[in-house]
Amino acid sequence: MKQNQKLASILAAALFVGGLYAPAVRAAEDDQLFAMFKAEQLEYRASNRKDTYNWDAEGWIGEDYNKLWLKTEGERIVDGKVEKAEVQALYSRLVSDFFDVQAGVRYDYKPWPNRAFGVLGLQGLAPYFFEVDAASFVSDQGEVSARLKASYDLLFTQRLILQPKFETNLALQSVKERQVGSGINNVEVGARLRYEIFREFAPYIGVNYERQLGQTASYVREDGEKPDNLSFMVGIRLWF
Repeated sequence: MKQNQKLASILAAALFVGGLYAPAVRAAEDDQLFAMFKAEQLEYRASNRKDTYNWDAEGWIGEDYNKLWLKTEGERIVDGKVEKAEVQALYSRLVSDFFDVQAGVRYDYKPWPNRAFGVLGLQGLAPYFFEVDAASFVSDQGEVSARLKASYDLLFTQRLILQPKFETNLALQSVKERQVGSGINNVEVGARLRYEIFREFAPYIGVNYERQLGQTASYVREDGEKPDNLSFMVGIRLWF
């Protein structure tokens, strides 16, 4: 009987100490640093306009609530020059279970003339598991624009996954030298079918269609190009 009472006392003391210590442990866990890098698109595109290499990648370092993000995307003509290239550096703050508010800077190396932007955006997982990345931009010349990206993973099996994707850009002012018109600039839709050899490594094939709209389409035609572009692609998606 005395032995049982002694064990009960020890257990009660352990639970009491554990209860005091648990918040400190959770706080320590929240302060742990993690990092992630994901190349969503590393691909070759064959199109009715010109063949290109395209990339879209991002990475972050931080803890559960605060992160520093680096994003980059662009396009290079096969056997030619880089036509589009941008990089973003952002501070990200978790504001709900599924969304982060992001703020920082963006710099466009291409097209000419170069531009620097302030960025304010929202990134996360919308209802029905749509991944959303929405951002507004104000350039160093006072030009205001915005971008919306959305994608969804449709699982055929645990390894075979179809990813439809949508993107659109809009601007408040026209910038003819950058082929940017006021209003909605373009609509881009695509689908990539990937096979995850490992979760971190997946080759894919896909199709993509982009259409320039309004004043932007007029600028493109003036430069002797078509306002629409259908391309087929092969690429690799990886993350670690």
